[in-house]
Amino acid sequence: MNAKPEWLQPPADPHVPETAFGKWFLRTETWTVHVLERALLDLERMLPAGRRQYDVVADVGCGYGRSLPKLHARFAPQRLIGMDIDPEMLAASSREVAAHGIAADFVCCSSSNIDLPDASVDLLFCHQTFHHLIDQERAIAEFFRVLKPGGVLLFAESTRRYIHSWVIRLLFRHPMDVQKTAPEYLAMVRAAGFAVPDSAVSYPFLWWSREDLGMLETVLRIKPPAVREETLINLVAVKPSA
Repeated sequence: MNAKPEWLQPPADPHVPETAFGKWFLRTETWTVHVLERALLDLERMLPAGRRQYDVVADVGCGYGRSLPKLHARFAPQRLIGMDIDPEMLAASSREVAAHGIAADFVCCSSSNIDLPDASVDLLFCHQTFHHLIDQERAIAEFFRVLKPGGVLLFAESTRRYIHSWVIRLLFRHPMDVQKTAPEYLAMVRAAGFAVPDSAVSYPFLWWSREDLGMLETVLRIKPPAVREETLINLVAVKPSA
């Protein structure tokens, strides 16, 4: 019997597996358009000025690969890498990029133990992955390690307020005791050594990140409060060159 490719061998790192509903949702157009594309558009506008091409682009927690063609189209990398702890998702990601005629490498690893060399990535994309991680501080240190000096982290994350909501508890599975608020995520990224100016941080309040799925505003015309606990944080962080 032929051995599986190395990137299909599941790592031993502890993790919280996704629910069946979660795996289905990651393959929907709602996810692709309203979650993924909206995050990329927001992050893209906050990128450092004067640079739009990155030689090595990696998606940590690439899931079913919907992000990979989008990253390829935006940043024209010479090497595109998809990483995930779930071999099933990596196999699906491989098929996704093949359908778009895109070459990519795949690495089966946890985000807290990334199987890439030091200073080997120009742009690291972490989209709706961090709230799945058990050892978040080690993961952000790994992000810093694998990025080159001057490298960019695109970080889009749901906060504790959203992950602890009843609808998310019902449909998905996460390590609940490690969830952070938006200010805590920002502080964690900065404490890891990244430079994150205030102008490179945003707090979207999208319909799908609300417990009522936006129904109060769209149906009853009740505007959300101006002062609230944020449900999402998007930021662009840079690893200092010196």
